[in-house]
Amino acid sequence: MPGPLRPAASAAAAVLAALALLLSAAAPAQAAPAPPPPPGLAEARDQLAQLRSEPEGSSSDYDRDLFPHWSAVEGNCNARETVLRRDGSGVEVGTDCYPDSGSWTSPYDGFTTSDPSEVSVDHMVALAEAWYSGADTWSTSRRESFANDLSTPQLWAVSISSNSSKGADDPAEWMPERTGVHCDYAKSWINVKYEWDLSADSAEVAALEDLLDSAC
Repeated sequence: MPGPLRPAASAAAAVLAALALLLSAAAPAQAAPAPPPPPGLAEARDQLAQLRSEPEGSSSDYDRDLFPHWSAVEGNCNARETVLRRDGSGVEVGTDCYPDSGSWTSPYDGFTTSDPSEVSVDHMVALAEAWYSGADTWSTSRRESFANDLSTPQLWAVSISSNSSKGADDPAEWMPERTGVHCDYAKSWINVKYEWDLSADSAEVAALEDLLDSAC
């Protein structure tokens, strides 16, 4: 499946993600429970400046099924199960790759659980938001790559309530309850939009600029 339009950065990130998965398989309890880190502040400012500033497109014809998600990643593991294994602590999985044990803490609101069914995997840039920002012109294969992207900070293990509260909102409309994650959230949002060449509307850009100034 095709990936982001910046192949060099994405290839490097993919190698790091693959290495992280190999390390987590060897010693799962030692793996850092987090998505790939966003860029530093200076790079985030530079990436934000390079985003195309455009009004959001029409929601006409959007359907979540246009973004095939939770596709197979490796062996019996799909993208969702890979995130659960990556972002949890002490995670052990069965032959079907579904967690048998572990714990997860949502970076959005601090909710902690040992039940994987109580964990939602959030698309940092929601599929609908991507559609409004340029993904409506993509091929199905490219949309599938976006919906299962493990090479950027696009997929986060969070609480069901915070993911539902967020919906398809951008940072001008919604931010996580925990202010301590606001800096990484803003930098991650920028990075995903930059890597996938998605546009941002003026209110979104203004909110992100303010977050980089006030939260980082």
